[in-house]
Amino acid sequence: MEILILIAVGAVAGTLAGLLGIGGGIIIVPVLALVFDHQGINPDVLMHVAIGTSLATIAITSISSIRTHHQHQAIDWSVFRRITPGILVGGLLGSVIAKYISGADLRLIFGLFMLLVAAQMIFGNASKPHRKLPGTAGMLISGTLIGSIASLMGVGGGSMSVPFLTWCNMAIRQAVATSAAIGFPIAVAGVSGFIMTGWGVEQRPVWSLGFVNIPAFLSIIAASTFFAPYGARITHRISPTRLKLFFGYFLLILSIKILYD
Repeated sequence: MEILILIAVGAVAGTLAGLLGIGGGIIIVPVLALVFDHQGINPDVLMHVAIGTSLATIAITSISSIRTHHQHQAIDWSVFRRITPGILVGGLLGSVIAKYISGADLRLIFGLFMLLVAAQMIFGNASKPHRKLPGTAGMLISGTLIGSIASLMGVGGGSMSVPFLTWCNMAIRQAVATSAAIGFPIAVAGVSGFIMTGWGVEQRPVWSLGFVNIPAFLSIIAASTFFAPYGARITHRISPTRLKLFFGYFLLILSIKILYD
């Protein structure tokens, strides 16, 4: 039953990764936390493994999403190249910071982060963007902030990079596609850090590589890599406004449960 749940989560996360450029971690992390909690995994490492595993799935899922967006020529590769150095630094930084945060505090931080993302999706400002992308230093700082928070929370960063790019006057579909590409270096840097910082830590689930649980990882990517291109194709056909609203309310419910537990 738990494997079926993770496969279903992978399908939803993959679709949303392609559609909204969010990586899918915002769905994967809380569900993994609930599954690991049901398995009796120690609370001290539970969230660390959930986040590390989520980043590992994003690294694979994003490749499928990127391929489809690239076929539609929607990814701004110049922006990707400019922001990636900061993303890599931030991704490693976030994974190192997570090691020194207790499981309970990490759960609280993630619950609050989900609340903020839900509020952004439900009540987000619909006004037209009016700014330009910053220079080299600004992109480095922006990438570091996005990468560190995304790695710490186990997400692809789309919940931050899409608003940032649209705020800088990039069209929404191009912002989603570029955000999907940005999610790859975030995930690679973050999962590398979570593997290193989790190496040898006791009370992790069996068959774990650092803070990455291999069975959960394989179950999720079995579906996410298949559904990510499907979500990416939808992005170029319909407006994601209604789905973002539904997704926002869904996150609101999940965040309340995470915080309540």
